[in-house]
Amino acid sequence: MIVMEKRPQPSRAWSLATPVVAVLATMVFGGLLFGVLGTNPFVAIKTIFWDPIFGEFAFYYRPQLLVKGAPLVLIAIGLSLGFKAGIWNIGAEGQYIMGALVGAGVGLAFYPLDAWYIFPLMVIAGAFGGWIWAMIPAVLKVKFGTNEILVSLMLVYVAEQLLASMSLGLLKNPEGFGFPGSRNLNEYASANSWILQDAGMHWGVVAALIAVIFAYVLLNRHMLGFQIRLTGEAPRAARFAGVNPARLILFCLGTSGMLAGLAGMFEVAGPSGQVSIDFNVGYGFTAIIVAFLGRLHPVGILLAGGLMALTYIGGEIAQGNLGLPAAAIQVFQGMLLFFLLALDLLTSYRIRFAKKEVA
Repeated sequence: MIVMEKRPQPSRAWSLATPVVAVLATMVFGGLLFGVLGTNPFVAIKTIFWDPIFGEFAFYYRPQLLVKGAPLVLIAIGLSLGFKAGIWNIGAEGQYIMGALVGAGVGLAFYPLDAWYIFPLMVIAGAFGGWIWAMIPAVLKVKFGTNEILVSLMLVYVAEQLLASMSLGLLKNPEGFGFPGSRNLNEYASANSWILQDAGMHWGVVAALIAVIFAYVLLNRHMLGFQIRLTGEAPRAARFAGVNPARLILFCLGTSGMLAGLAGMFEVAGPSGQVSIDFNVGYGFTAIIVAFLGRLHPVGILLAGGLMALTYIGGEIAQGNLGLPAAAIQVFQGMLLFFLLALDLLTSYRIRFAKKEVA
């Protein structure tokens, strides 16, 4: 008989080992999945994890790691602050969309003016768009005790409808021959976020690195970071210590919304280039995997963001070269979260084999 026995205290060794074991388990079972689909599993895993960095065309794919990884890290850093405090923002995808819409709207409002202050205004607007969208579940939770998981998740679908509406209406390119979508911001010198396009470097990458440093300092050197960690680990102790739960909810949800909005703004002003119906590609949901894979630690999230970006790029190569369906790559990425959460039990519990007692 298998018994799950609670450990006296969480195992630090398993806490560090779980992400590595989860990645290895994903490779094994993902390889089996690819084998069932008729693809050599070893070739598929090599294509996903090796070719983007060391393959024949790695010089082209390496910059894409920055492009794909930056929004994941930026969003995951914001989510991790709330997750550490037991505040569950599942609607980062909607906040990402709203940041892109508001930021692009400000940039397009100045068209065709070329001035240095347009991009800074877009950054402020993008952060505000994500922040205000996150404030809806935050205020509802503080005032009426609603569940932030459900409210933030439902707002994703509202944001997607707004995105479609804007692409076909207010932000639609009047010179686009009737096609949905806004003007291309990459052609607008004062409203694009590229620094070195050939190297994949844009201001979103810089913002992601700043967010990692900010989160590390906050969690390890600031009283607010201590309150966040205390609330997540010992809620009763946090109440006795005088932590204001309403303020913490507003801060964590607001910060995660702001960073998600910034990610959306940098994406629409750089790699994506325009507001379109299919602008969002699921970064807000994938960032949840990144946050947990990085153990909610800023440096861990930075590494996890790079790994997840690798699966994005490698998955696209596998689809093109090996004919794997996009759904299989999404299942592969989902496996990573599944194994991570499943194996995470070993941090707090140990498996013990015991003889079945006779009645």
